[in-house]
Amino acid sequence: MSKRAHSDFVIPVKELLHQPGEMREITLETVAPEKYGEAMAVVAQGSPLRIELRLEGLHEGILASGEITASARAECVRCLDVFDLELQVDFQELFAYSSTEADSYLVAHDALDLEDIIRDAVVLDLPFQPVCKETCFGLDPVTGEKRTSAPVSLDAEEIDPRWQELSKLLESDSPEAS
Repeated sequence: MSKRAHSDFVIPVKELLHQPGEMREITLETVAPEKYGEAMAVVAQGSPLRIELRLEGLHEGILASGEITASARAECVRCLDVFDLELQVDFQELFAYSSTEADSYLVAHDALDLEDIIRDAVVLDLPFQPVCKETCFGLDPVTGEKRTSAPVSLDAEEIDPRWQELSKLLESDSPEAS
């Protein structure tokens, strides 16, 4: 705990320990200590994070729930433009007083360390295939330019040259060929 003992994500909870029914609400204004995400959308290291946190004392531990507000930078999967994206992520996790499960969170040194929970919640909420706007028409496959309108459908569908030979089989099956 020495590395992160002074982190903004370590919240002292001494007054909530073994006090079922007690509650505390906190607003944290901090920054992302590392880059969250690795794909088409990321929250950059140093980006502002706002965390509305509610801590509730229970018999078995302390329930931490809240909402994280953050800004992400994303690249549209249709047109490749870079755009900003506002995230609002809800989370809820129980910090147990004691546990035999390896994957549970524990109250340690009269404090809760929320860093992993916040990182995981934000990363899981990042869009896998971000789109700058729902009406984005993407790139023209022929010119590579960004489309400003919906693609025009052609009456005679162009056949990919790699499949050209197979189209001859369709022609030979027609009744006129017999």
